Amino acid sequence: MDELPAGTVTLLFSDIEGSTALLSRLGAAYVDALDSHRAVLRKAWTAHGGVELNTEGDSFFVVFATAEAAVQAAAEAQQGLAAHPWPDGERVRVRIGVHTGSPQVHDGDYVGMDVHLAARIASSAHGGQVVVSAVTAELARASLSDGVEVRDLGSHHLKDITAEVRLFQLVIDGLPADFPPLRAIGATSRLPVQATRLVGRDPEVAELATLLRSREVRLVTLTGPGGSGKSRLAVAVAEKLVEAFPDGVFFVPLASVSSADVMWASIAEVMDAPPHARVPSALLHYAAHRCALLVLDNLEQLHDADSVISQLLAAAPNVAVIASSRRVLSLPGERQQPVPGLALPDDTTFADAEASSAVQLFVQQARSVSPDFSLTPENFADVVAICRRLDGLPLAIELSAARIRLLTPQGLVRRLGQSLDIASRSKRSNRHRTMRDTIDWSYNLLTPPQQAFFRRLAVFAGGGDLDALSAIAAESTGSAAVEDVLDVVADLVDASVVTITEGPDGEPRVAMLQTIRDYARHRLRGAGEADGVQRAHAQHYLEVAERLESLRETHHLVARDLAELELDNFREALGWSLQDDHAGASGADQAEIGVRMCLALNFLWLRSGHLEEGQHWYERALARAGSSPSAELAACLSQYANLFLHRGDHERAHDVALDSLTMARTFGDAEVEAVALGILGTAYQHSGDAKAALETFEEALELHRRTGNRNRLANALGNLAGSEATLGHFGRAEELTREAVALLDELGDVYEATGQRQNLANLLAGAERVQEANELAKSLVPTVLKLRSPNMTMAFGNTCMHILIRLGQPARAAQLWGAEEAMRERNAMPNPYQQEELEETLALVEGMISVDDWNHQCEIGRGESLEDLLAGFGAI
Repeated sequence: MDELPAGTVTLLFSDIEGSTALLSRLGAAYVDALDSHRAVLRKAWTAHGGVELNTEGDSFFVVFATAEAAVQAAAEAQQGLAAHPWPDGERVRVRIGVHTGSPQVHDGDYVGMDVHLAARIASSAHGGQVVVSAVTAELARASLSDGVEVRDLGSHHLKDITAEVRLFQLVIDGLPADFPPLRAIGATSRLPVQATRLVGRDPEVAELATLLRSREVRLVTLTGPGGSGKSRLAVAVAEKLVEAFPDGVFFVPLASVSSADVMWASIAEVMDAPPHARVPSALLHYAAHRCALLVLDNLEQLHDADSVISQLLAAAPNVAVIASSRRVLSLPGERQQPVPGLALPDDTTFADAEASSAVQLFVQQARSVSPDFSLTPENFADVVAICRRLDGLPLAIELSAARIRLLTPQGLVRRLGQSLDIASRSKRSNRHRTMRDTIDWSYNLLTPPQQAFFRRLAVFAGGGDLDALSAIAAESTGSAAVEDVLDVVADLVDASVVTITEGPDGEPRVAMLQTIRDYARHRLRGAGEADGVQRAHAQHYLEVAERLESLRETHHLVARDLAELELDNFREALGWSLQDDHAGASGADQAEIGVRMCLALNFLWLRSGHLEEGQHWYERALARAGSSPSAELAACLSQYANLFLHRGDHERAHDVALDSLTMARTFGDAEVEAVALGILGTAYQHSGDAKAALETFEEALELHRRTGNRNRLANALGNLAGSEATLGHFGRAEELTREAVALLDELGDVYEATGQRQNLANLLAGAERVQEANELAKSLVPTVLKLRSPNMTMAFGNTCMHILIRLGQPARAAQLWGAEEAMRERNAMPNPYQQEELEETLALVEGMISVDDWNHQCEIGRGESLEDLLAGFGAI
């Protein structure tokens, strides 16, 4: 490696967006694509003097002597990628983040906050986008090459970065310049991108934005029938309030949510709350110190929504809510804002028609499918008649305008007149009927295969990718099979009955507005197709879940993110498969799908903080599985026990794990038996029975060696090592831990291998081999910081604290304690053993530092970043 530039340098991070999906599509050709990607990027880095520090998989960490060189290299890298002929017409989409600072040089690497900031900037970007910090933009601005400029993206909160960060984007001639909002912790990154401008709501947007900005009202409920534009109005108001809520403006889609528990989890997910903050009490603590705005969309089916919102507003005085619903919440302080249809002309003059927001929306949507369309003196009366007939409802107008490609306004009036019978007793029921009949009219204009496909899309919650759509399209119940899904999707987009967005892997995702989905679901049931389509949907997502479960053994962070993306579809499939009104062979097959899916998603329940939801699904799975011994039932019991273990209920975990163990032995399933033993051993360990824990872990390890699952074997080795260390058997503990590390290195699981190495450093310190522990821990600092896992970071901070105590540096150890404690509070991740650990730690430092001095140093640490303190630990 070249000598590292010192002083002020510019740091560049890059990686491929959607690399896992790209791998699945390209198969063996992915290796060639990865090599080509590296060659293109290295050419750009080398041309501008970049020093490559780290390349892992599809990611780069490169350092440049100047901001100008780094920005020019980033621009040329994107140009080279765009020009490269990729296999099978694919696109390799690379996201790049650049920041200029003065990190410390240590042992052939850089450490410090500037490194973390550069990495966070890169992770906020999208494939094909270059995002740079304000200091980099300012330094490079004067020397930008022709065809490259910078665009101000505003201030953003990045994960684990305390202060707001001003970010800029490179705009490069010939390359895409418009991207979705940055993936930051804040408003912009959590609001959906609107394909068209909002028409006719400017007064409401201004009034509600002023009201919420002033904090006079903290709850606004937008009410109106389906299709009135409640969601669009809510998002438009939220967009005006980015600066007013520094901790973020978040859009939470709740149309497919039917319980308070899932509503809590959905809010936590969108707010990017840490895993342990995804239960109500922890989320309330997490939100209590934040100034944020939540857009809670589609609440009418959630009977407990008022209770959730009431608790949230009471616990978090600086949080405000915009809710959209067909009914009011009737909470104290609620501002009820009806959303009527768009304004219609008072008269039938051309000028009045042009000024009407309903007519403006019709023209805007008509031009999206027929760019030459315009409002003229010849057609305006027909357009006005259409808007009047549709009562000014935005969704009804959009659906009708989509047919301008095929029909004239006069033809539309005639067909609408034939289809809509609007003899209603009230304005409200009139609007409901108008909306329903408009969708019905659009549906009848589809061909039979398109109608069949449209109906089947109702089964998707939160949309689906093309693979999922193909799976349900293939479930034919007498309708013509759909051979080209993308063509049919294009037809439905043209008819404005579905929306298409870009998923995180760059692939299209197709979804429906909730009003249209409700209609499609009604049609699906009416056609007698619901059960078959739901089965096909559940079967597909079972395959997805089991594929992700395999992937997580080596790429658990990627698997977790993909599982989170499809969480609503998993919920839909689990809800159908685990319902209790199916009997017979068909019902048994249906239940098996749910049981297997629940097991496959166990890593999601545990790693993403969905413990309560996971417990709910396991309870339903256990009820549907019956009492006859089976591999699935024994496995369900073991993972059900594991959830209790993670929630700190060791007694219940012990009892359920024992049931699982008994059943696994009866049924003869050695792998489930080994898993149950591991959970049972951990329960013994936490209850203080070290001898029973050791014996149980030894038995589990022997079984895992026989069954051959290497990932579980590594976990069993770590469990037994921890038990041996507790008993003071450090030599045996070290031998077991090193075996676990070697196994995980072979598997390529960087996260788990780092965790085991940290355990090794901890037990070396406990064995008074302090210098060895210190050198190992220092070598782990860059990897721990790069993994950006709060759990890993805090556990590692605790290990480093114990090493510093044994090195005679109690003040620095106390600062680590304080920084870890503050990080736990920020992330709402309490340590149930904190008091016990504090007493043990104070006993270790007795005679080295007074309690008052320890507390003083802890307070200093609370004001520091744990990552910065760990970076300093590694630099010594």
